[in-house]
Amino acid sequence: MSSREITEKSLGLEPLGDKVIAYFAGRMISEGTLRRNSVMQLSGDQDVIALPFKQNGVLVGCKYRTCREKKFWQVKGTQKWLFGLDDIKDADEIIIVEGEIDKLAMEEAGFLNCVSVPCGAPQKVSAKELPPQEKDTGYQYVWNCKEHLDKVSRIILATDGDIPGQALAEELARRLGKERCWRVQWPKKDEFCCFKDANEVLMFLGRDALKEVIDNAELYQLQVPEQAMQCA
Repeated sequence: MSSREITEKSLGLEPLGDKVIAYFAGRMISEGTLRRNSVMQLSGDQDVIALPFKQNGVLVGCKYRTCREKKFWQVKGTQKWLFGLDDIKDADEIIIVEGEIDKLAMEEAGFLNCVSVPCGAPQKVSAKELPPQEKDTGYQYVWNCKEHLDKVSRIILATDGDIPGQALAEELARRLGKERCWRVQWPKKDEFCCFKDANEVLMFLGRDALKEVIDNAELYQLQVPEQAMQCA
């Protein structure tokens, strides 16, 4: 349970206005997908998107992001959860992405069994052994959602293709069990780099291409490549 009770009213949230809906349309995210995921905006400010975290339909957290400057912050006094947790309650196979908009992009490609981590990626894989659960503060959302994750037989890690994204995939696989993890390979953008994430693939290549990426996920490798193809 959240350590702080919150509601849409107490947070000052309101339905999305035309400006935010247009912003998401530019990223190929439909108004229907936004409604199904309860995406809202901060009252009186159409530049601030509100991304609610729910458990069994109850609001347990909220993350904010601006449309223009791409600034992020979260409601204080709440525990960390996976975004979209209720969508995987009965799933045997799930997809984990690095950002909430990537979760929305997956839905546009037909995948409802997707969740996003709440707080991005580390810069590198830790060289230390896994800490005890109660001290694993950076990944507390994994343990908070353990009841759901333990039931899953196959986990597709569709984190970003850059170095931090690969590090996040490795850290998640260490905690979830590499034997049930699979990894996506993002398509090439040009001779030098690949598309970075699910939303980029959706925007530039379309729904079918994103679906193909997930369908072609490969069994997770035990070692993360030292370098990733990425754009400067």
